[in-house]
Amino acid sequence: MKISHLSLLACLFISSGALALATDTEQPVYIDSDSQQLDLKSNQVTFVGNVTLKQGSINIHADKLIVTRNPQNGQIEEIQGFGDLATFSQLTDEGKTLYGEAKKLNYQMAADQLTMTEKAMLSQDDSVIRSTKIRYKISAQKLIADGNSNERVSTVLQPQATNKE
Repeated sequence: MKISHLSLLACLFISSGALALATDTEQPVYIDSDSQQLDLKSNQVTFVGNVTLKQGSINIHADKLIVTRNPQNGQIEEIQGFGDLATFSQLTDEGKTLYGEAKKLNYQMAADQLTMTEKAMLSQDDSVIRSTKIRYKISAQKLIADGNSNERVSTVLQPQATNKE
């Protein structure tokens, strides 16, 4: 397995100030779906059918979403999204959009980490990373993209726009 630690992330995200909106995790979570199933024993709620989640500027769209809560404090620990392509988007403090998609999304709320697997893609400002697995530590702005023997990590970095006077 080939691992690409993308210090290029500075070119892709840091140069455009990709710090996600600081207040997102303090906002309530709104979820709409065609149906939902609650399992009190496992502290999980499964949402099925055209699922949309919104928390501040965070948006997740999936065919199926599983939300797991901590049994002691009720905090959301994990959000798993599944779909032909489940999508994730979030605004940065500078108003730019970070966009990701994959067949499987795993958002660890406490760790502030998004893991995308199977046909994973993460983009901002027309710069794109594609891989079989992408792990993005949102607040720390660190990304690891893993390829495999059949698929390498593919990155396209767009030049930054400059003001011409």
